[in-house]
Amino acid sequence: MQKVQVFDPALCCSSGVCGTDVDQALVNFSADVDWARHNGVPIERFNLAQQPMAFAEHEAVKDLLQRVGEAALPITLIDGQVVLSGSYPQRETLAGWLNIPLTSTLSTHQPIASHAGDIGQKATTGCCGHDNKAETAKPAGSCCCGNAT
Repeated sequence: MQKVQVFDPALCCSSGVCGTDVDQALVNFSADVDWARHNGVPIERFNLAQQPMAFAEHEAVKDLLQRVGEAALPITLIDGQVVLSGSYPQRETLAGWLNIPLTSTLSTHQPIASHAGDIGQKATTGCCGHDNKAETAKPAGSCCCGNAT
């Protein structure tokens, strides 16, 4: 199985799906990551704000950042090779790269509870947790986005 690595720009939390003004591209990509993982694809995400050494230690990522700057982020690698930079891949693109039929597990974008709402429900992608594990959603302002918990 191919290994996917995504080097995210500086996000307030591991998935970027937190706070009150959530970028829909991050919501969609988080759902696509869950979909790919449910289909057996190992995906690692690295956040520039939380894991800067991962960016410095990976030659292809370091080189791209030196040449293009932060506009290169996010950077997607498959088996160590850069396949996309500057945007997140869509599910259809991931499916093509990884030879996964779009009709497989979790084939549509699943709604993700954010910290801005759905208090007391489970989020499908953890915001302030580790390793993107699901956690109970918290009220707005109690996330890792610079606010006290």
